[in-house]
Amino acid sequence: MKKNVLFFLLLMFFSTAILFGQTNDPLPAKGAEIVSGNARFTVLTPRVIRMEWDSTGTFCDNASFIAVNRKLPVPEFKVKRSGKYLTVKTSEIELKYKINSGRFTSQNLSVTYLDKRNAFVWKPGEKQKGNLKGTYRTLDGCNGAYHDGKSRIPIEDGLLSTDGWTLINDSKGFLFDKSDWPWVEERKNQNGQDWYFMAYGKNYKEALKEYTEFAGKVPMPPRYAFGYWWSRYWNYSDNELRNLIGNFRRFNIPLDVLVIDMDWHGDNVDSKQTWTGWTWNGNLFPDYKDFLQWLKKEQVKTTLNLHPADGVAPFEDCYADFAKAMGVDPASKKTIPYEGSNKKFMETLFNQILHKYQQEGIDFWWLDWQQWPNDRKLTNLSNTWWLNYMFFTDMERNGDKRPMLYHRWGGLGNHRYQIGFSGDTYITWNSLAFQPYFTNTASNVLYTYWSHDIGGHMPFKGNKDFDPELYVRWMQYGALSPIFRTHSTKNMYVNKEPWNFKGEYYDAIQNSILLRYRLVPYIYTMARKTYDEGIGLCRPLYYDYPDDQQAYADSTEYMFGDNMLVAPIGKPMENGASKVKVWLPEGNDWYEWNTGTMLKGGQEIEREFSLDEYPLYVKAGAVIPMYRPGLKNLESAPKALEIDVFPGKGGEMKIYDDSGLNKDYAKEYSFTNVSSTVTGSEQKITINPVEGSYTGMPESRDYYVKVWGAGMPEKVTINGKEIPYSTTDNDLSWRYIGSELSFEISLKGLDRKEKAEIEITYGSGQGIDLNNGLVKELKVFSKKCTEAKAQGKLLNFVNETIGKCEETNREIEYDPQNFYKYIKYFIDNKDKAFDSMK
Repeated sequence: MKKNVLFFLLLMFFSTAILFGQTNDPLPAKGAEIVSGNARFTVLTPRVIRMEWDSTGTFCDNASFIAVNRKLPVPEFKVKRSGKYLTVKTSEIELKYKINSGRFTSQNLSVTYLDKRNAFVWKPGEKQKGNLKGTYRTLDGCNGAYHDGKSRIPIEDGLLSTDGWTLINDSKGFLFDKSDWPWVEERKNQNGQDWYFMAYGKNYKEALKEYTEFAGKVPMPPRYAFGYWWSRYWNYSDNELRNLIGNFRRFNIPLDVLVIDMDWHGDNVDSKQTWTGWTWNGNLFPDYKDFLQWLKKEQVKTTLNLHPADGVAPFEDCYADFAKAMGVDPASKKTIPYEGSNKKFMETLFNQILHKYQQEGIDFWWLDWQQWPNDRKLTNLSNTWWLNYMFFTDMERNGDKRPMLYHRWGGLGNHRYQIGFSGDTYITWNSLAFQPYFTNTASNVLYTYWSHDIGGHMPFKGNKDFDPELYVRWMQYGALSPIFRTHSTKNMYVNKEPWNFKGEYYDAIQNSILLRYRLVPYIYTMARKTYDEGIGLCRPLYYDYPDDQQAYADSTEYMFGDNMLVAPIGKPMENGASKVKVWLPEGNDWYEWNTGTMLKGGQEIEREFSLDEYPLYVKAGAVIPMYRPGLKNLESAPKALEIDVFPGKGGEMKIYDDSGLNKDYAKEYSFTNVSSTVTGSEQKITINPVEGSYTGMPESRDYYVKVWGAGMPEKVTINGKEIPYSTTDNDLSWRYIGSELSFEISLKGLDRKEKAEIEITYGSGQGIDLNNGLVKELKVFSKKCTEAKAQGKLLNFVNETIGKCEETNREIEYDPQNFYKYIKYFIDNKDKAFDSMK
């Protein structure tokens, strides 16, 4: 009997640990707690302390919706009881409480932050003055920052503030019970105090990391989540979706996720179309199982839209089995109402309906709750929050793949359920201009993976004109946002398929998608940082530059990972160009990638961008991992990896990788450290042996090392052996790419356990600055030549000056010994050549 009880207790503990992550435990480590009468203090980190007061002295050891892990390494601290006061002091804070003085008030409790640069004394009741905001549940019906042009979106307070402290009041927050699938439980004492005090000064990154230590990590999405998602509210049929995906293949546009909106379920003889539905629409999908198998063969992941609010109606195919499992007579034909807090109802919903569809090919769910806000039995329980928990943890408990959920924000703690759906915005420049700020501040509550309706959802005031320039700029932003998903309402005038656009619009849209796929290794590495440290991919500049007031003033600019800065475009072009004021933080030079211009940090500067350009800045010397062009999807990691090294100085990156789909990423993963050093005319790039391993990790890899903004090398060696120059992609060779002013080194089949040291020797630059917009000048000149021929100006004759300038990029590739001769000729003669084309 005792053995059975012990086994049951271990099973409960193990289930809870799995549910909240491999190491989460709501019970603190021994020695972290200090009890004084009816007060208990738990030192979680040097900067975070839990403060409880309960009139009965009965403290809460359950996990709460916010705090799921209190078993942390116990930091060093000192406890002193002197006279009437209890003092708890860590290396960062000092708490002082008047013993046996009752509830926490400004009269009996204080916390002092000991950092001399940002010192403060906090007492209960103090209001924050500089909260940096968090996020909001939905952008439904928004035109920019306003609902229908009237009330401003009430973005919630976040975890960070310029005050340097945050108090999280969990006193009335719901708890999890200790069952095998932890379920919601109300607190027994609603009058107690349960607070988490965070002190951080301006160390915002550390604050977020420490929050994840007790509130849980942001799970890694599967790799495919960072590809392109196609979504449209449209009553697609099987045929239409096959044709749609066929067009993606025909135009060589990669695709990873197909989102099928409400019309997957549909009209029934005995019912009208409703938001809730559990039966596939046979009029559109005669054999949905075969359709799902076809999608699997095409390596396209699938999600279905769910609105569970209306329960399970008698016309559903699943009704009889569902009713029996719920103890309802199917002959009654009674609709079984939705009850989110009813564990039996939810288990039956998963077991009788949803698991079956997952087994047949649905990869994850789009949970689109838009009905009543709170549960009808537990009146303060948010339906949004609780649905997110149930759906994600069901996949976590019952699936063999990495769980993912696509849903709406429900409040603190929802960062543990990954991907957010921001809702139905109007298709306006205002909406585009607002989304970067909205996305940035969400990282302040660790909701780092917002998925917006790229391109907007619905026309404003019935507008039938779909502005291609607006869509291009939205797609360019989308490629540099957390999740890249286009979507729109059921409107015949809004057609976002890339092949519906022509000329420069099509090129810019396609290039946005291709850039996204190229950047996935970098994005995936940053996703691991989000998991490890709580730092979002798209984050405000004040995380990295907290002492510069401009970092707070520029609300739309953001860091895209550690080494890129984006200054998004939010208004139409004037005279063929978008003018953007860009603030470049001090401490780095910044390489304007699209134009090939190195700019000094510590300045605000106005820049101009054509339709095919975007304000994307890379830190000087940064090392950026990328995929090679030509991907179809992210089903598996390509063997080839490109490592892009940017000009200016040395740099390094630890490139992350894992299987991309399994649940074991917490312990099965690898890092490959790549570094670049520059000394005079010598540059050394080192690819170090892989650290760690994961199931399916390849033993070797094809590397392409691309060096941007560089002159023609005199010599390139790998591990001491000189490799030849080639105008084609040959193994153990290098080639120059004239249009980019970059060169690429090919190193195929490198054993992951071996080191590769690449040494590059440069000649004299002859005083020519290659990183002063020369890439753009070469591109513009070539474009002008093409336009002049189309206008008949150069149709019959191209003079020597024009011909030489237009072919500069090819000349330097074919004749590398005379690299600077051709560059100098272009610089000296391009203006004269321009004039002769007029």
